[in-house]
Amino acid sequence: MKPSISDVMIHINETLDAEARSNLEEGMRQIEGVIAPRFNPGKDHLMVVAFNPEKTSTASLLAKARSAGYTAQLIGG
Repeated sequence: MKPSISDVMIHINETLDAEARSNLEEGMRQIEGVIAPRFNPGKDHLMVVAFNPEKTSTASLLAKARSAGYTAQLIGG
């Protein structure tokens, strides 16, 4: 059976340079169940995270962004 996959968008209030975005994506990948965290070009404040909701939660993803020192909110989550 295929795992279920959900997407959540996280808004980061701070301005992140390329290195900071890369570091946050890598940090998200350390969470079990995260499949693909990514920032879309031109939308540097918005991170979309594809994840398996059976393994992790949107609250855990938001907590990870906040623990990295960012002010963040879920959008539509």
